Amino acid sequence: MAAAPVTAAAQAADPEVFSLGEIVVTARDARGDRVGGARLEADDLRRFQKTTLDQALALAPGVNAAPTGGSRNEALVFVRGFDRFQTTLSIDGVRVFLPSDNRIDFARFLTADLAAIQISKGYVSVLDGPGALGGAINLVTVRPTGRHEAEVRLGTTLDGEGSGVGRQASARVGGAGERFYLQASGAWSRRDAFTLSEDFQPTLLEDGGARENSESRDWRINLKAGFTPRGDDEYSLSYTRQEGEKNAPYHVTDTASRRYWRWPEWNLDSLYLLTRTELRGGAELSTRLYRNRFDNALFAYDDAQQTRQTLPRAFRSYYDDTATGGNVSLGLPLVAATRLTLAAYVRRDRHVETQTTFAPALIEPDQTSEEDTWSLAGEITRSLGPDVDLIVGVARDWRDLRRAEDFSAGALVRFPLEDDAAWQGQAALVWRPAAGWRLRASASSRTRFPTLFERFSSRLGTAVPNPGLTAERALNVELGAEWAGADGATFSGAVFRSEIDDALIQTPVLLAPPFGLTQQTRNVGRGEILGLELAGSVPLGDRIALAGHWTWTDRDFVDPANPAFRPLGVPDHKVFARLDWKATDRLTVTPNVEATSDRWTVTSSSAVTPARYYRTGGVVLVGLTAAWAVTDRLDLVAGGANLLDETYTLVDGFPEEGRRLFVDLRFRL
Repeated sequence: MAAAPVTAAAQAADPEVFSLGEIVVTARDARGDRVGGARLEADDLRRFQKTTLDQALALAPGVNAAPTGGSRNEALVFVRGFDRFQTTLSIDGVRVFLPSDNRIDFARFLTADLAAIQISKGYVSVLDGPGALGGAINLVTVRPTGRHEAEVRLGTTLDGEGSGVGRQASARVGGAGERFYLQASGAWSRRDAFTLSEDFQPTLLEDGGARENSESRDWRINLKAGFTPRGDDEYSLSYTRQEGEKNAPYHVTDTASRRYWRWPEWNLDSLYLLTRTELRGGAELSTRLYRNRFDNALFAYDDAQQTRQTLPRAFRSYYDDTATGGNVSLGLPLVAATRLTLAAYVRRDRHVETQTTFAPALIEPDQTSEEDTWSLAGEITRSLGPDVDLIVGVARDWRDLRRAEDFSAGALVRFPLEDDAAWQGQAALVWRPAAGWRLRASASSRTRFPTLFERFSSRLGTAVPNPGLTAERALNVELGAEWAGADGATFSGAVFRSEIDDALIQTPVLLAPPFGLTQQTRNVGRGEILGLELAGSVPLGDRIALAGHWTWTDRDFVDPANPAFRPLGVPDHKVFARLDWKATDRLTVTPNVEATSDRWTVTSSSAVTPARYYRTGGVVLVGLTAAWAVTDRLDLVAGGANLLDETYTLVDGFPEEGRRLFVDLRFRL
């Protein structure tokens, strides 16, 4: 799978995609095609058994994932070197934002009931609102098209010895009439553990086999009702709820700073109304109104068995967050093949946290923070000729802090209310020099406001707040090309460069007593990212096709207080290749390989001072899948990942999964 850009015509060919839930993750040219970006389709997510979002995103060029992610067991994602704080995540165009720290765990988002995943890299349209410093991700759900539709999927995950370690299920039922549609869908996943490679060398803290404390449970439902009165007009009311719980494996060698943490709740829900109305003269009005809620609980224990809470390090922390907002956009045709789109975005985030400690015994009062985020944007698309289009966008974003509280030294602390604002600007030029070819050049200057955590958290007593933090900025420049041949062959490539200024980093500072020498987040970092992406597919005959992609990324980041600092988590090289062999009319076999070069990580033990940065080593993961259409209604996907049982680590002290086998059965009415 090359994950090359999909044209508007190709997109329209899949009626099950909930087009109202798609967002302008990148600008579109005058023909409606996206300027750059990538798109992952549901069939590939299933074929390679990418059951969670972090696994799925790793299929796209320029995107890297670290499944375990460290002591918090949060799956991390990097888009062209930008981390989860610098990219945005949406479901059907509705932003998922955790107002305290935005520590999104991408493994908590299941993929079984998705139609597609949109990915923007570098260039993100200003029409979609603030925050997308380096990228944007949007999960698009399924929309019913037939009068009666139903689908059930059952799956199981096995370790290298064939023992069951996980189960998955999903279902969808719905239907569409001339003017209405209804649908209910859901997904469920239970993982008892993941299994380490047989070559893993046991330690005092991990004996190998099933990884200690790696279990998780997740489920999601999506309810959708729509009204399509005429033409392209559409009005849809949706409700999504997902609930998760997870444990966190321990560092396999660190005895000095182990965290005995688990999350009994990691829950999200969203109620949202999406509309699209065609107006006179070719104008179009679109709106999104939503209310989101995030409930989270984190428990810390005294012991590895997670049975006691008596020591000072034990606690129970609860988050209760809500976000209410919406955005509206108006597209207006102007003179001379020119279209103007105006957009307004507003969101109010309310974060409430409390904590119970045991030594001393204390239940903290609720600490509440509220903040409004605004954006006004305009984007103009103009045809400079039959084969050349220019897209220019500009936006003004604001952050209005209304309340910020914390609990410190036995008292409720209210922080000064400081606001911020920033300009965003971007432009792209698209040229179609010949049939099948499309060339593009783009530049985008975007910002990202700091979270409440970055401004006000004491980080368990190791840092002091900095209410005056301002936005960090990135200038992203890209040159790209796409080609589609008459024989089905495709090619895409991009050269990109990003400059990051005023980056937010933890800096040692000497403050007046009682603080002394401590840490504080400040706008003092800067960096540069250079990269190249190549992707393509080619038919090798009537029944065989080869596809794949390669990404080279070079990151250079300067921390004035730490000359040894290295940017973490992203390999210099990433390769994915697949061979689709249609063995019979009903059976397709797909061998595949994922390979990455080494990446930087850092020691996390408090016993290692100063922290040591080192390379993890490269990884080659071999996989094989077989998709068998048993009947027109029943099909089966079976296969395996990391078939060579590679032993590897992406984050210091946290080894990844060994050989994994899977079976997925689907029945459709």
